[in-house]
Amino acid sequence: MTQQASKLVIVTEKLLLKKIAKIIDEAGATGYTVVEVGGKGSRNIRSSGKPIVGDNNSNIKFEVLTRDRDTAVKISDEVAAKFFDDYSGIAYLCNVMEVLHAHTF
Repeated sequence: MTQQASKLVIVTEKLLLKKIAKIIDEAGATGYTVVEVGGKGSRNIRSSGKPIVGDNNSNIKFEVLTRDRDTAVKISDEVAAKFFDDYSGIAYLCNVMEVLHAHTF
């Protein structure tokens, strides 16, 4: 069984993890995945090595599947408005995606 969904990806600073997770939950998304990441962007290079416990200087990536595009855009708009002026971050949306084995999605 498959189901259509939108995929929102947010890459930002680790210290925002709890605040962004709260926005995602309050928007009604059923869940998300978070991984620690590194890379290079307009605000310099971030380490991709193993993080030190309690290291808030690393980056994270949220992947959020939503049943509709509007929910993904709502989350992205709120995160950007609250954080992206003061913290590094980017959000992007994959418009069409087919979720496989979506019985719990």
